[in-house]
Formats: sequence, C-alpha cells, structure tokens
Amino acid sequence: MSHANAALTVRHRLKVAQLVVDQRVPISEVAARFQCSWPTVKRWADRYAAGEPMSDRSSRPHAMPAKTSPSTTKRIVSLRLRKRLGPVQLAAHVGVAPSTVHRVLTRCHLNRLAHVDRATGEPVRRYEHERPGDMLHVDVKKFGNIPDGGGWRFVGRAQGGKNRAGTPGKPRNKHYQPKMGHAFVHTVIDDHSRVAYAEVHDNETAVTATGVLRRAVAWFAVRGITTRRVLSDNGSAYISHLWRDVCAELGIKHSRTRPRRPQTNGKIERFHRTMADGWGYARCYTSETERRQALPAWLHEYNHHRPHTACGNKPPITRLTNLSGQYS
Repeated sequence: MSHANAALTVRHRLKVAQLVVDQRVPISEVAARFQCSWPTVKRWADRYAAGEPMSDRSSRPHAMPAKTSPSTTKRIVSLRLRKRLGPVQLAAHVGVAPSTVHRVLTRCHLNRLAHVDRATGEPVRRYEHERPGDMLHVDVKKFGNIPDGGGWRFVGRAQGGKNRAGTPGKPRNKHYQPKMGHAFVHTVIDDHSRVAYAEVHDNETAVTATGVLRRAVAWFAVRGITTRRVLSDNGSAYISHLWRDVCAELGIKHSRTRPRRPQTNGKIERFHRTMADGWGYARCYTSETERRQALPAWLHEYNHHRPHTACGNKPPITRLTNLSGQYS
C-alpha cells in the first residue's frame, strides 16, 4: 500500500505506464507531467510491460537463514501446551533466547495463557454463528436468597447472621437456623448478537425450564429472531422428555454439551459472571424481592447500552437490524 505522501497511487501508476508503453510518450515528459523522477516512471513502465500489477511488492526477503527452525517451533508450542511455561522457562528447555520464544508464541497466538484451555492445554476454539437465532444458549445460575436487611457480603458475617435469623417465613434446618433457599436465574442468550433473556424462579425443574424456553422464543421472535437451535448442558431439566417434546413442538433442534465441558457453552457462562457482578452482587439489596425487581432494568442496560467487546464495543441489540426502539 502506498504511503500518505506518495506521488503516484495505483491508479496513476497505471496511467504513467500506459502513456510510456502504449502511447510512446517520452519518459522525461511523463515524469514532468506527474511531477516525479524518471527512474520512477521507468520502473512502473517496465513492470507494466512485464505484466506485473501496479501494487507495491512485499518487502519480505526471499530467504531467512536465521529463522527459527520448524522443529524448534514445534517443541516450543508443545511445551507451552503441556506445561504452560513462560518464555524464560521455555528458552531454558529449548536452548534459544526468551525473545525468540516470545516471537514464536505470538506468531502461533499462544503468547497469553488465557488463549490456552486450562483443562485440556489446547488452544481455545472460539465460534460464532452467522445469524441471530441460529443458536440459543440456555442455562441456570443459582444465587443464595438475600435475607431481610441485607446479606453478609455487605453487612458482615455477624449482622448477616442476625438478618438471616430475623427473616420470617423460612423453614429451619437441624440446627434451628432458617434456610434461605436459592434463586434460580434461567438465562437464554443468542450466540450471534449476545442479546440476553432471563427469568428468576424458585426451582430448576423441567416444567419451569420449558416455560422459560417458550417465553424466550416468543420474546426473541418479537425482536425478529427465529430460533433454530438451542444448546444446553446435561442438567436434569434439559435431558427430560418434557424438554425434548417442547423443542420438537417449537421446531428447535436441541444439542447438549459434553459432560464436564462447560467451555462449549462458554458464552452463557461468561454472561453469568457479568450478571453476578452487574446485578447479583452489585450493591446492598435489603431483601431478595428488591434484587429480583432490579433484574429487568439491568437486562435492559446490558442489551441496549452496555458495550460488548464481541460486538465491536457496541451494545448487543445493535446486531439486530430494523428493530424498532433498539437504541432506546
């Protein structure tokens, strides 16, 4: 690509070459007309006559005798994946400079340990479906219910215990302490746009999960998304016959992740972390009811206003075209 102050762009290089080769205009006259040197005109005329393109040639050398050998590169990558060592430790094993190891890791996209899966030691494989609705991720996130007056995370262990003991209407365990129970957040997120839908319930049964799926599919349909496939883990609700029958009724193909492999459903797992930080434990809620009432507002903020790195630092809703009120 020509630099900003180049006298000849690709288009003008072609004109220069055609004037010299095709129209037989003298090189000195063409150089004066385009205000460049005659060697420049001759160079592009010669390339045009030889049938070469008018674009810049690559500056990469034809031979690199000092380049790291493929066997060394393979050993560096193998040790990185198996032992998760840094450049200094890898250099000691391989016998090259740490800077060389770092260049190899960068070239192979392994310079950050975050790029390597902790469980398998293999490079992380990221995927994204082309259209909204091609894949919906579903899962359940469990939060402990907040006692009246606030939970221990904000008021401390001592006051949190008092608030828990003073919350009415809760069953008692064998130590006569109130059992606060859990809030089960059923979440659904679109693979392409990252637009999310969530509901809070008191259980994670198949009846509840299928009800959430029906409402989520309708919610996405209002926004122009036709659901074609859904991905879940191997939870009891998602392996039930009821879930199978509802997916067939809605015309949705159901897929499940491999056992003990949450990375496959990583988009919704990461959403759960964001939801916990932005809503679940974001501030001191004085009751569980107050926290549950705050979820719709946070979801609107997440979908319509919060920049998402996977969406080019734009809100997820911007990936849905022709949607009324998507910038509200």
